[in-house]
Amino acid sequence: MGRVVAVSRSEEYTFTKPNQDAITLVAGLGVEGDVHQGVTVKHRSRVRRDPTQPNLRQVHLMHAELHDELNASGFEVAAGQLGENVTTRGVDLLGLPTGTRLHLGPHAVVEVTGLRNPCPQIEAFRQGLLKEVVGRDEDGNVVRKAGIMSVVLVGGEVRPGDEIRVELPAEPHSPLGPV
Repeated sequence: MGRVVAVSRSEEYTFTKPNQDAITLVAGLGVEGDVHQGVTVKHRSRVRRDPTQPNLRQVHLMHAELHDELNASGFEVAAGQLGENVTTRGVDLLGLPTGTRLHLGPHAVVEVTGLRNPCPQIEAFRQGLLKEVVGRDEDGNVVRKAGIMSVVLVGGEVRPGDEIRVELPAEPHSPLGPV
């Protein structure tokens, strides 16, 4: 079982999201009080393309193990600084199939929709960082490491220290793609 390390939200369009003592997830909407909360897309680049798209990016989760890796490479990165709402430890987020349900704490449940597609804001945050979170595997395929996106199925409060329980979807499993 994994754990929630930190929770973050921002009411404004900022790249970094301040850590909170707790966040409240709202079914079908996302993180209460977060700028990306809503039924339809709220990320500005996606709103420009089509503001009627469903919001498959209501909650952004990132593994603290990525922060460890980046810090070991000389980048100072802490929970919430890459825009995530929930920072986890002990769950292989990038290896989960689409449709996985993550039970966060005693009540909240999110469904994984896909990978975060890292944007140029990461490079603006720390020069050289984009190259660290987007790379290529030995076959030349793009590898995205900047966390996963999800939608809220069951609302509830989420706090640092909460347990994370993973519920895999029925097989066959579909690998995560960018959303």
